[in-house]
Amino acid sequence: MDWLPESLQPLLDWPYAPTVIQALVLVLVAVLSSWLSHKILRRVVTPLVRASPMKWDDALLVRGVYSRLAHVVPALVLYLGCAAIPGLPQVLVTVVRHVAAAYVVLTVALALGDLLDAGNDLYEGRGPHARERPIKGYLQVAKIVVFVVAFVLIVATLVDESPLLLLSGFGAMSAIMLLVFKDSILSLVASVQLASNDMLRLGDWIEIPTLGADGTVIDIALNTVKVQNWDLTITTVPTYRLVSDSFKNWRGMRESGGRRIKRALYIDQGSVRFMTAAELDALSRTAPIGDYLADMKREMEADGRPARTDLPSDDLREVTNLGTFRHYVEAYLRASTRLRQDMDLMVRHLAPEPTGLPLEIWCFTKTTIMTEYETIQADIFDHLIAILPEFGLRLFQQPGGADFTRAMAEGGKAAAQSPLP
Repeated sequence: MDWLPESLQPLLDWPYAPTVIQALVLVLVAVLSSWLSHKILRRVVTPLVRASPMKWDDALLVRGVYSRLAHVVPALVLYLGCAAIPGLPQVLVTVVRHVAAAYVVLTVALALGDLLDAGNDLYEGRGPHARERPIKGYLQVAKIVVFVVAFVLIVATLVDESPLLLLSGFGAMSAIMLLVFKDSILSLVASVQLASNDMLRLGDWIEIPTLGADGTVIDIALNTVKVQNWDLTITTVPTYRLVSDSFKNWRGMRESGGRRIKRALYIDQGSVRFMTAAELDALSRTAPIGDYLADMKREMEADGRPARTDLPSDDLREVTNLGTFRHYVEAYLRASTRLRQDMDLMVRHLAPEPTGLPLEIWCFTKTTIMTEYETIQADIFDHLIAILPEFGLRLFQQPGGADFTRAMAEGGKAAAQSPLP
């Protein structure tokens, strides 16, 4: 201790002074080793990793694996150095070595967790196949195993017992472990089923009405699946609920390239009637159904009668305005360039209801983009609603305030014009 200033020489009379000074020097060396390791990491390792053409080392750098391992250096300095300081109480040496060893185990476990995350990043960067078969759930199971083992080793190190002795006590805790990790175990089984049956992928549009989820899958983890709804909110769904409950996946619609339009016009049944010859002649000039009306006219003439002008026949087919409109709608859809003609296309009646006779449109658009799909659907029904009166048909609609006002005005006007008794 001759290098100490003369003002500090009296401290040498304290019997523990050399031990305390050496302990402080050890702490200083540990701090300097931490600073030096991080300095080497930033100045040497990082440039080498950036310059390397390989991708795995970049993933390790981004996830912080190297910086995690750099924290091991000061812990090792304390672990090895405290035993070399004479005069330290054996209890203190044991505590410092155990804490340093536990810290090393914890740091290595965190580095392994970051390593698994880096592996997931590399896997997801491989292309579309990785999005179809995510492995994030399996890696999270591996992280759970790593942290459980690390926890056992840390506890065994701190209490200075064999890890096997602690593991033997886990048998009695199995019921508690099953209760604590119930959701994780169920989700693990569900993740295996989802992956093996290809039930869910990143980017899929799914709909789960019971959980309020309707949007795109943005993350598939061990315990949860995140769905970004169309209003940009995010719904977190437990993974096992996707197996225990039912959900709708719209992936097949997107892969087919066509989205179905299924909507009905509710026809007022009181407006359905037979058409006269004048009405048929007027509609025959309408391009979509000109051929249909010509065929109907030839069929009626082949039966030995002209097109009806007054009352229907008892045994021969007549032309109704609803049937003519139905053929017009089908011809209109067949002529559309925005609909898939290679998929199902039909116009059909459904069972009559108190709100009218449903005339359902069933067809598929050539696009699956929502905005374009809604525009095509709106254009179709705009046209059909506008041309419906040309066939003498009316849509059923619940009467509103304007309807009652108009009816009362007309009733009052009729009462005013009627002669007094």
